[in-house]
Amino acid sequence: MPRANRYFIPGHIWHITHRCHQKEFLLKFSKDRQRWRYWLFEARKRYGLCVLNYVVTSNHIHLLVHDRGRGEIAQSMQLIAGRTAQEYNQRKGRKGAYWEDRYHATAVDTDEYLARCMVYIDLNMVRAGVVKHPDEWDTCGFREIQSPPARYAIIDQQVLIELLGVTEFSDVQKFIRSWVDEALMSNTLQRDDAWTQSIAIGSSDFVRGVKETLGVKALYRDIDESSEMNVLREPEMMYKNRERGLLIG
Repeated sequence: MPRANRYFIPGHIWHITHRCHQKEFLLKFSKDRQRWRYWLFEARKRYGLCVLNYVVTSNHIHLLVHDRGRGEIAQSMQLIAGRTAQEYNQRKGRKGAYWEDRYHATAVDTDEYLARCMVYIDLNMVRAGVVKHPDEWDTCGFREIQSPPARYAIIDQQVLIELLGVTEFSDVQKFIRSWVDEALMSNTLQRDDAWTQSIAIGSSDFVRGVKETLGVKALYRDIDESSEMNVLREPEMMYKNRERGLLIG
């Protein structure tokens, strides 16, 4: 199977997805999801990873980060994926791959696109039919944003304040909850492959800028401007087999 992309451009926001090997439900127990979260915290502490949102499902993760250009994303993903897999395999006496070969990264524009991506991540387990509201799921950024922990906080509150153009974190909490509630009321829960299979999502200028910056790495990648979101897509065949047997995207 072709390898998922993981291009990074400093200063951009990246939506990262990483799936368990062969779609196995290796994160179905809370203790395993909490270990992934622990190593996410360690990545924030060790490498300065700027985390904006996340959710750990039963067989994959979503992570929204801001790239500071220090190589912190690659270092963090290596730490989190490696330690999570090592601990699980040792405890279970298991051998073999824990994750798919590569994680996928999508560049996300700011403003309305950032808001949409936040909500898309928050509603993952609602789409899966596991919970009715994201605050019912034990391992997600929505829950942490609404009730920040006194210790082991992961979400970068100050960066979210700046990106959303507000003055207080209480405004961030209010906006995110209202976006989620609006999506639930309007029943806009459909899975959208663009968030997990593309190279970039945003305004026309943003997407074209990403393509230009990537240069030869973005050859043969088309910009889809047919909807309200502009999307720089991967070749369609790259993911045709990934849609079978997933819990949700």
